[in-house]
Amino acid sequence: MSKKSAESALRSHVTSVKEDLMTGVSYMIPFVTIGGIFLALGYAVAGVTGTGVENVFDSTGTIGWFLAQIGSAGLTLMVPALGAYIAYAIADRPGLAPGFVLSWILQQGTVLQAAGDAIGFQGGEAGAGYLGALVAGLLAGYVALWIKNRDVPGFVQPMMPVLIVPVLTVAILAPILLFVVGVPVATANAGLNAFLEGAQGGQAVVIGALLGAMMAFDMGGPVNKVAYLFAVGLIGEGIYQPMAAVMIAGMIPPIGLALSNFIAPHKYAAEMYENAKSGIVLGFSFITEGAIPYASADPLRVIPSIVAGSAVGGAIAMSMNVTMPAPHGGIFVIPLSNNPLMFLAAIVIGSLVTAVIATVIKPDFEDRVAAETETDAATSGD
Repeated sequence: MSKKSAESALRSHVTSVKEDLMTGVSYMIPFVTIGGIFLALGYAVAGVTGTGVENVFDSTGTIGWFLAQIGSAGLTLMVPALGAYIAYAIADRPGLAPGFVLSWILQQGTVLQAAGDAIGFQGGEAGAGYLGALVAGLLAGYVALWIKNRDVPGFVQPMMPVLIVPVLTVAILAPILLFVVGVPVATANAGLNAFLEGAQGGQAVVIGALLGAMMAFDMGGPVNKVAYLFAVGLIGEGIYQPMAAVMIAGMIPPIGLALSNFIAPHKYAAEMYENAKSGIVLGFSFITEGAIPYASADPLRVIPSIVAGSAVGGAIAMSMNVTMPAPHGGIFVIPLSNNPLMFLAAIVIGSLVTAVIATVIKPDFEDRVAAETETDAATSGD
Protein backbone atom coordinates (compact mmCIF):
# COMPACT_ATOMS: atom_id res chain seq x y z
CA MET A 1 0.00 0.00 0.00
CA SER A 2 1.37 3.43 -0.95
CA LYS A 3 1.80 6.22 1.59
CA LYS A 4 -1.07 8.16 -0.02
CA SER A 5 -3.40 5.15 0.18
CA ALA A 6 -2.45 4.55 3.82
CA GLU A 7 -3.15 8.18 4.71
CA SER A 8 -6.49 8.03 2.91
CA ALA A 9 -7.45 4.83 4.73
CA LEU A 10 -6.44 6.31 8.09
CA ARG A 11 -8.38 9.50 7.41
CA SER A 12 -11.44 7.46 6.43
CA HIS A 13 -11.19 5.37 9.60
CA VAL A 14 -10.85 8.44 11.83
CA THR A 15 -13.90 9.97 10.17
CA SER A 16 -15.84 6.76 10.70
CA VAL A 17 -14.90 6.62 14.39
CA LYS A 18 -15.94 10.24 14.85
CA GLU A 19 -19.31 9.53 13.25
CA ASP A 20 -19.80 6.49 15.51
CA LEU A 21 -18.99 8.56 18.59
CA MET A 22 -21.35 11.34 17.54
CA THR A 23 -24.11 8.78 16.97
CA GLY A 24 -23.69 7.65 20.56
CA VAL A 25 -23.76 11.23 21.79
CA SER A 26 -26.89 12.09 19.82
CA TYR A 27 -28.76 9.11 21.29
CA MET A 28 -27.47 9.91 24.77
CA ILE A 29 -28.51 13.57 24.90
CA PRO A 30 -32.26 12.90 25.52
CA PHE A 31 -31.27 10.83 28.58
CA VAL A 32 -29.10 13.74 29.72
CA THR A 33 -31.90 16.24 29.22
CA ILE A 34 -34.51 14.17 31.03
CA GLY A 35 -32.16 13.34 33.88
CA GLY A 36 -30.83 16.83 34.42
CA ILE A 37 -34.11 18.70 34.10
CA PHE A 38 -36.06 16.35 36.39
CA LEU A 39 -33.26 16.26 38.96
CA ALA A 40 -33.08 20.05 38.94
CA LEU A 41 -36.86 20.26 39.31
CA GLY A 42 -36.66 17.84 42.22
CA TYR A 43 -34.12 20.07 43.94
CA ALA A 44 -36.19 23.17 43.18
CA VAL A 45 -39.41 21.65 44.57
CA ALA A 46 -37.57 20.41 47.64
CA GLY A 47 -36.26 23.92 48.27
CA VAL A 48 -39.67 25.56 47.82
CA THR A 49 -41.59 23.05 49.96
CA GLY A 50 -39.11 23.21 52.82
CA THR A 51 -37.89 19.63 52.44
CA GLY A 52 -34.38 20.90 51.86
CA VAL A 53 -32.25 20.31 48.75
CA GLU A 54 -29.77 18.17 50.66
CA ASN A 55 -32.59 15.91 51.93
CA VAL A 56 -34.49 15.37 48.68
CA PHE A 57 -33.42 11.70 48.28
CA ASP A 58 -34.31 10.93 51.89
CA SER A 59 -37.82 12.42 51.65
CA THR A 60 -39.54 9.34 50.23
CA GLY A 61 -42.95 9.97 48.72
CA THR A 62 -42.66 13.73 48.32
CA ILE A 63 -43.02 15.42 44.94
CA GLY A 64 -39.38 16.44 44.99
CA TRP A 65 -38.34 12.87 45.75
CA PHE A 66 -40.29 11.46 42.78
CA LEU A 67 -38.85 14.09 40.45
CA ALA A 68 -35.34 13.42 41.74
CA GLN A 69 -35.77 9.67 41.23
CA ILE A 70 -36.72 10.23 37.58
CA GLY A 71 -33.76 12.57 37.14
CA SER A 72 -31.40 10.12 38.78
CA ALA A 73 -32.63 7.36 36.45
CA GLY A 74 -31.92 9.49 33.38
CA LEU A 75 -28.42 10.39 34.55
CA THR A 76 -27.71 6.78 35.50
CA LEU A 77 -28.77 5.47 32.09
CA MET A 78 -27.12 8.17 29.98
CA VAL A 79 -23.59 6.75 30.11
CA PRO A 80 -24.57 3.14 29.27
CA ALA A 81 -26.75 4.56 26.48
CA LEU A 82 -23.68 6.34 25.09
CA GLY A 83 -21.67 3.09 24.95
CA ALA A 84 -24.65 1.12 23.63
CA TYR A 85 -25.31 3.38 20.68
CA ILE A 86 -21.65 3.74 19.76
CA ALA A 87 -21.59 -0.06 19.47
CA TYR A 88 -24.89 0.05 17.59
CA ALA A 89 -23.44 2.53 15.08
CA ILE A 90 -20.59 0.11 14.36
CA ALA A 91 -22.23 -3.33 14.46
CA ASP A 92 -25.95 -2.53 14.22
CA ARG A 93 -28.38 -4.45 16.49
CA PRO A 94 -25.97 -7.20 17.64
CA GLY A 95 -23.71 -4.55 19.18
CA LEU A 96 -26.41 -2.75 21.16
CA ALA A 97 -26.82 -5.04 24.18
CA PRO A 98 -23.07 -5.73 24.65
CA GLY A 99 -22.33 -2.02 24.47
CA PHE A 100 -24.99 -1.28 27.07
CA VAL A 101 -24.07 -4.07 29.48
CA LEU A 102 -20.33 -3.45 29.32
CA SER A 103 -20.77 0.32 29.71
CA TRP A 104 -23.14 -0.25 32.63
CA ILE A 105 -20.79 -2.57 34.51
CA LEU A 106 -17.99 -0.01 34.15
CA GLN A 107 -20.13 2.50 36.07
CA GLN A 108 -20.48 0.22 39.12
CA GLY A 109 -17.93 1.46 41.61
CA THR A 110 -18.16 -1.61 43.85
CA VAL A 111 -17.46 -3.92 40.91
CA LEU A 112 -14.42 -1.91 39.82
CA GLN A 113 -13.18 -1.71 43.39
CA ALA A 114 -13.38 -5.51 43.61
CA ALA A 115 -11.58 -5.75 40.24
CA GLY A 116 -8.86 -3.45 41.58
CA ASP A 117 -8.52 -5.54 44.74
CA ALA A 118 -8.19 -8.68 42.61
CA ILE A 119 -5.18 -7.29 40.76
CA GLY A 120 -3.70 -5.48 43.74
CA PHE A 121 -4.64 -2.00 42.55
CA GLN A 122 -6.23 0.12 45.28
CA GLY A 123 -8.17 2.78 43.45
CA GLY A 124 -11.21 3.45 45.62
CA GLU A 125 -14.87 3.08 44.74
CA ALA A 126 -15.65 5.00 41.56
CA GLY A 127 -17.13 4.34 38.12
CA ALA A 128 -15.24 4.67 34.86
CA GLY A 129 -17.52 7.46 33.63
CA TYR A 130 -18.18 8.37 30.05
CA LEU A 131 -14.56 7.72 29.02
CA GLY A 132 -15.03 4.09 30.04
CA ALA A 133 -18.27 3.99 28.08
CA LEU A 134 -16.56 5.38 24.98
CA VAL A 135 -13.95 2.62 25.09
CA ALA A 136 -16.56 -0.04 25.88
CA GLY A 137 -18.80 1.09 23.03
CA LEU A 138 -16.00 1.13 20.48
CA LEU A 139 -14.59 -2.25 21.51
CA ALA A 140 -18.02 -3.86 21.75
CA GLY A 141 -18.92 -2.55 18.31
CA TYR A 142 -15.77 -3.79 16.60
CA VAL A 143 -15.76 -7.20 18.32
CA ALA A 144 -19.48 -7.70 17.64
CA LEU A 145 -18.96 -6.72 14.00
CA TRP A 146 -16.07 -9.18 13.66
CA ILE A 147 -18.09 -12.05 15.15
CA LYS A 148 -21.16 -11.06 13.13
CA ASN A 149 -19.21 -11.35 9.86
CA ARG A 150 -17.90 -14.87 10.55
CA ASP A 151 -19.05 -17.63 8.21
CA VAL A 152 -21.19 -20.05 10.19
CA PRO A 153 -23.44 -23.01 9.25
CA GLY A 154 -26.93 -22.10 8.12
CA PHE A 155 -28.63 -23.53 11.20
CA VAL A 156 -26.49 -21.28 13.45
CA GLN A 157 -27.14 -18.06 11.52
CA PRO A 158 -30.54 -17.25 13.13
CA MET A 159 -28.92 -17.40 16.58
CA MET A 160 -26.07 -15.04 15.71
CA PRO A 161 -27.67 -11.60 16.35
CA VAL A 162 -29.61 -12.49 19.50
CA LEU A 163 -27.43 -15.10 21.19
CA ILE A 164 -23.97 -15.82 19.86
CA VAL A 165 -22.74 -12.32 18.96
CA PRO A 166 -23.91 -10.57 22.18
CA VAL A 167 -22.80 -13.34 24.55
CA LEU A 168 -19.40 -13.88 22.94
CA THR A 169 -18.76 -10.14 22.74
CA VAL A 170 -19.40 -9.67 26.46
CA ALA A 171 -17.44 -12.81 27.36
CA ILE A 172 -14.41 -11.66 25.36
CA LEU A 173 -14.42 -8.05 26.50
CA ALA A 174 -15.57 -8.19 30.13
CA PRO A 175 -12.15 -9.19 31.58
CA ILE A 176 -10.33 -6.63 29.42
CA LEU A 177 -12.68 -3.79 30.25
CA LEU A 178 -12.89 -4.56 33.97
CA PHE A 179 -9.26 -5.18 34.76
CA VAL A 180 -7.32 -3.35 32.03
CA VAL A 181 -9.55 -0.36 31.25
CA GLY A 182 -12.04 0.05 34.08
CA VAL A 183 -9.75 0.08 37.12
CA PRO A 184 -7.25 2.75 35.96
CA VAL A 185 -9.96 4.94 34.40
CA ALA A 186 -12.08 4.75 37.55
CA THR A 187 -9.05 5.65 39.66
CA ALA A 188 -8.33 8.63 37.43
CA ASN A 189 -11.99 9.70 37.63
CA ALA A 190 -11.95 9.54 41.42
CA GLY A 191 -8.84 11.71 41.52
CA LEU A 192 -10.30 14.18 39.03
CA ASN A 193 -13.53 14.50 41.00
CA ALA A 194 -11.60 15.12 44.20
CA PHE A 195 -9.52 17.77 42.42
CA LEU A 196 -12.60 19.54 41.03
CA GLU A 197 -14.35 19.51 44.39
CA GLY A 198 -11.34 21.24 45.95
CA ALA A 199 -10.46 23.53 43.02
CA GLN A 200 -10.23 27.15 44.11
CA GLY A 201 -8.67 30.39 42.98
CA GLY A 202 -6.28 29.99 40.06
CA GLN A 203 -7.11 26.30 39.56
CA ALA A 204 -10.81 27.07 39.17
CA VAL A 205 -10.05 29.89 36.74
CA VAL A 206 -7.91 27.63 34.54
CA ILE A 207 -10.51 24.84 34.53
CA GLY A 208 -13.32 27.25 33.70
CA ALA A 209 -11.33 28.95 30.96
CA LEU A 210 -10.36 25.62 29.38
CA LEU A 211 -13.93 24.29 29.42
CA GLY A 212 -15.20 27.58 28.05
CA ALA A 213 -12.66 27.65 25.22
CA MET A 214 -13.51 24.06 24.28
CA MET A 215 -17.24 24.85 24.16
CA ALA A 216 -16.66 27.71 21.73
CA PHE A 217 -13.90 26.23 19.59
CA ASP A 218 -16.03 24.14 17.22
CA MET A 219 -19.55 25.22 18.27
CA GLY A 220 -21.21 21.86 18.75
CA GLY A 221 -18.49 19.69 17.23
CA PRO A 222 -16.36 16.99 18.87
CA VAL A 223 -14.30 19.35 21.07
CA ASN A 224 -17.47 21.04 22.28
CA LYS A 225 -19.04 17.65 23.05
CA VAL A 226 -16.02 16.49 25.07
CA ALA A 227 -16.35 19.51 27.38
CA TYR A 228 -20.12 19.10 27.58
CA LEU A 229 -19.98 15.38 28.38
CA PHE A 230 -17.30 16.00 30.97
CA ALA A 231 -19.54 18.48 32.80
CA VAL A 232 -22.67 16.35 32.43
CA GLY A 233 -20.89 13.31 33.86
CA LEU A 234 -20.01 15.32 36.97
CA ILE A 235 -23.66 16.16 37.65
CA GLY A 236 -24.19 12.56 38.69
CA GLU A 237 -21.32 12.99 41.16
CA GLY A 238 -22.94 16.07 42.69
CA ILE A 239 -20.37 18.47 41.16
CA TYR A 240 -22.30 21.27 39.45
CA GLN A 241 -19.75 24.05 38.89
CA PRO A 242 -18.32 22.72 35.57
CA MET A 243 -21.85 22.46 34.15
CA ALA A 244 -22.44 26.13 34.93
CA ALA A 245 -19.17 27.07 33.22
CA VAL A 246 -20.00 24.94 30.20
CA MET A 247 -23.55 26.26 29.83
CA ILE A 248 -22.44 29.88 30.18
CA ALA A 249 -19.62 29.34 27.68
CA GLY A 250 -21.99 27.68 25.21
CA MET A 251 -24.40 30.60 25.35
CA ILE A 252 -21.80 33.31 24.78
CA PRO A 253 -20.74 32.80 21.10
CA PRO A 254 -24.10 33.48 19.40
CA ILE A 255 -24.94 36.32 21.80
CA GLY A 256 -21.53 37.98 21.54
CA LEU A 257 -21.44 37.85 17.75
CA ALA A 258 -25.01 39.11 17.53
CA LEU A 259 -24.03 42.08 19.71
CA SER A 260 -21.05 42.76 17.45
CA ASN A 261 -23.36 42.61 14.43
CA PHE A 262 -25.76 45.11 16.03
CA ILE A 263 -22.91 47.43 17.07
CA ALA A 264 -21.08 47.35 13.74
CA PRO A 265 -23.41 46.12 10.98
CA HIS A 266 -21.02 47.44 8.35
CA LYS A 267 -18.56 44.70 9.30
CA TYR A 268 -20.98 41.93 8.35
CA ALA A 269 -22.92 40.94 5.25
CA ALA A 270 -26.36 42.56 5.18
CA GLU A 271 -28.14 39.22 5.45
CA MET A 272 -26.32 38.45 8.69
CA TYR A 273 -28.32 41.11 10.53
CA GLU A 274 -31.37 38.83 10.57
CA ASN A 275 -29.16 35.99 11.73
CA ALA A 276 -28.08 38.17 14.66
CA LYS A 277 -31.66 38.41 15.87
CA SER A 278 -32.04 34.64 15.92
CA GLY A 279 -28.54 34.36 17.40
CA ILE A 280 -29.71 36.08 20.59
CA VAL A 281 -32.55 33.59 20.96
CA LEU A 282 -30.31 30.60 20.17
CA GLY A 283 -27.64 31.80 22.56
CA PHE A 284 -30.00 32.23 25.48
CA SER A 285 -31.36 28.76 24.67
CA PHE A 286 -27.83 27.26 25.00
CA ILE A 287 -27.56 26.45 21.29
CA THR A 288 -23.94 27.28 20.49
CA GLU A 289 -24.47 26.36 16.85
CA GLY A 290 -26.11 29.78 16.41
CA ALA A 291 -22.57 31.13 15.91
CA ILE A 292 -21.75 28.82 13.00
CA PRO A 293 -22.91 31.17 10.19
CA TYR A 294 -20.49 33.82 11.45
CA ALA A 295 -17.62 31.35 11.88
CA SER A 296 -18.21 29.90 8.41
CA ALA A 297 -17.99 33.35 6.83
CA ASP A 298 -14.84 34.48 8.66
CA PRO A 299 -13.33 31.70 10.81
CA LEU A 300 -9.88 33.25 11.38
CA ARG A 301 -11.39 36.24 13.17
CA VAL A 302 -14.58 34.83 14.61
CA ILE A 303 -13.20 31.70 16.30
CA PRO A 304 -10.57 33.55 18.39
CA SER A 305 -13.26 36.06 19.39
CA ILE A 306 -15.70 33.48 20.67
CA VAL A 307 -13.01 31.33 22.30
CA ALA A 308 -11.82 34.38 24.27
CA GLY A 309 -15.32 35.37 25.37
CA SER A 310 -16.34 31.84 26.38
CA ALA A 311 -13.06 31.31 28.23
CA VAL A 312 -13.71 34.48 30.24
CA GLY A 313 -17.29 33.45 31.00
CA GLY A 314 -16.27 29.96 32.07
CA ALA A 315 -13.44 31.28 34.23
CA ILE A 316 -15.75 33.74 36.00
CA ALA A 317 -18.30 31.01 36.70
CA MET A 318 -15.77 28.56 38.13
CA SER A 319 -13.92 31.16 40.17
CA MET A 320 -17.19 32.40 41.71
CA ASN A 321 -18.38 28.84 42.46
CA VAL A 322 -21.51 29.22 40.32
CA THR A 323 -23.45 25.95 40.00
CA MET A 324 -25.96 24.53 37.53
CA PRO A 325 -27.62 21.15 38.23
CA ALA A 326 -29.46 21.05 34.87
CA PRO A 327 -27.55 19.97 31.74
CA HIS A 328 -29.60 22.04 29.32
CA GLY A 329 -32.13 24.82 29.17
CA GLY A 330 -30.05 27.99 29.00
CA ILE A 331 -31.79 31.05 30.39
CA PHE A 332 -34.84 28.99 31.34
CA VAL A 333 -32.96 27.07 34.04
CA ILE A 334 -30.95 29.99 35.45
CA PRO A 335 -33.20 30.10 38.57
CA LEU A 336 -31.84 26.63 39.44
CA SER A 337 -28.32 28.05 39.87
CA ASN A 338 -27.03 28.82 43.35
CA ASN A 339 -26.20 32.34 42.10
CA PRO A 340 -28.48 33.38 39.20
CA LEU A 341 -27.18 36.96 39.13
CA MET A 342 -23.55 35.87 38.80
CA PHE A 343 -24.62 33.30 36.17
CA LEU A 344 -26.14 36.14 34.13
CA ALA A 345 -23.17 38.41 34.81
CA ALA A 346 -20.75 35.80 33.43
CA ILE A 347 -22.85 35.53 30.25
CA VAL A 348 -22.96 39.31 29.83
CA ILE A 349 -19.23 39.83 30.45
CA GLY A 350 -18.19 36.94 28.20
CA SER A 351 -20.53 38.13 25.44
CA LEU A 352 -19.14 41.65 25.66
CA VAL A 353 -15.59 40.30 25.39
CA THR A 354 -16.53 38.40 22.24
CA ALA A 355 -18.40 41.39 20.80
CA VAL A 356 -15.52 43.81 21.43
CA ILE A 357 -12.82 41.54 20.03
CA ALA A 358 -14.86 40.60 16.95
CA THR A 359 -15.74 44.23 16.28
CA VAL A 360 -12.16 45.42 16.66
CA ILE A 361 -10.43 42.77 14.54
CA LYS A 362 -12.98 42.44 11.74
CA PRO A 363 -12.54 44.83 8.80
CA ASP A 364 -15.48 46.41 7.02
CA PHE A 365 -17.32 43.75 5.07
CA GLU A 366 -16.97 45.50 1.72
CA ASP A 367 -13.23 46.03 2.25
CA ARG A 368 -12.76 42.36 3.11
CA VAL A 369 -14.70 41.21 0.04
CA ALA A 370 -12.63 43.53 -2.17
CA ALA A 371 -9.37 42.23 -0.69
CA GLU A 372 -10.46 38.61 -1.16
CA THR A 373 -11.44 39.36 -4.77
CA GLU A 374 -8.04 40.89 -5.46
CA THR A 375 -6.30 37.88 -3.90
CA ASP A 376 -8.36 35.45 -5.98
CA ALA A 377 -7.63 37.43 -9.11
CA ALA A 378 -3.89 37.47 -8.38
CA THR A 379 -3.92 33.72 -7.73
CA SER A 380 -5.80 33.07 -10.97
CA GLY A 381 -3.32 35.22 -12.84
CA ASP A 382 -0.42 33.18 -11.53
